[in-house]
Amino acid sequence: MHAVLDNMGLRRPAFAAIAITGTNGKGSTTAMCEGILRCAGYKVGAYTSPHLIVYNERVRLDGRSVTDARLCAAFERIEAARGEVPLTYFEFGTIAAFDIFRDARIDIAVLEVGMGGRLDAVNAIDADVSIVTAVDIDHVAWLGSTRETIGREKAGIYRPGRPAICGDPNPPSVIGAEAQRIGAKLLQLGRDFHVERGATEWTWRFGTRLRAGLPYPALRGDYQLFNAASALMALEMLGGRFLVTQANVREGLLSAVIPGRFQVLPGRPVRVLDVAHNAQAARSLAATLKQQAVPGLTLAVIGMLRDKDIAAVVGELRDVVDRWYLATLPVARGASAVQLIESLRTAGIQTKAVAFDDVPRAYAAAVHEATESDRIVVFGSFHTVGDILANFEKA
Repeated sequence: MHAVLDNMGLRRPAFAAIAITGTNGKGSTTAMCEGILRCAGYKVGAYTSPHLIVYNERVRLDGRSVTDARLCAAFERIEAARGEVPLTYFEFGTIAAFDIFRDARIDIAVLEVGMGGRLDAVNAIDADVSIVTAVDIDHVAWLGSTRETIGREKAGIYRPGRPAICGDPNPPSVIGAEAQRIGAKLLQLGRDFHVERGATEWTWRFGTRLRAGLPYPALRGDYQLFNAASALMALEMLGGRFLVTQANVREGLLSAVIPGRFQVLPGRPVRVLDVAHNAQAARSLAATLKQQAVPGLTLAVIGMLRDKDIAAVVGELRDVVDRWYLATLPVARGASAVQLIESLRTAGIQTKAVAFDDVPRAYAAAVHEATESDRIVVFGSFHTVGDILANFEKA
């Protein structure tokens, strides 16, 4: 990455950057930072992954996915500059985002780490502010099997002398230790900055700095307050260069939405799409579903990758789901419907479960069997949610 970035003059770009990692919450935090900055009138680039339907979703300029032409031009410049340096799919795409942002003369980039942090392609440039959101178990083959080992990888995005934000209310101890070791300025949720909940509004507090009367984010779930607070902390640290008003914050929190994060489709029955694919995300999904109960049954359409802890994920929803519609994911790492049923039984779930060859068939069966008082929840993978969204947009 550094070799190619140096060849392209991108190692130290002119635009400012916020880097965001975490097992869960990094996409939401990215959207809120992006939304508030855009409401303040700044030219903002956002880089996220993975995409749900088309690759262009990964690179946004002022809230819009970039065009094929812009991506292809960036790919051509990278190909000309890389020489004999091999690049992975993700590395190629990350450099393309940096190149597009420079070409567009953005003011600031909000960069979502793909996986981990320390060795992720996004970490090849030095961010002005770095955020670690919730840390939990995922990608164990690459990052390790404990919160401490995973936390060490996440903390790899911190930089000496620069703000290092942690939005996990109960972080692994290694987060603080790594920040101290490299001399980063750690700002910890619950210690340095705080969230105070009200019935209809909430307050963010950092020392004597206060933002009161804030609307709850458009993104649903109690955990979104931690993400929102982390976003505000990052913007506070950039306050000398990027001023945002209370009105900008309010508008940004209400306008920041991401497809596939507790996304409710219009109409009846209630249909919820959520990309939850690890135990922590499934736990948050279950809590939000319980808060927003329906009079009828909850039907789950699920497709997952086989390298995930499927039993742990479905186990978090055992008390919420009444029927399971299990779909084979037709991708290289996809789990079969039979494997999903086995994981249900491993988790001690004995409720009705039916297997299907793919997600659209499972979803169609759930829609056919649901009444208007029921609820359908589609989750388990970006592939699963992307299949439904792609068909929904065509309808």
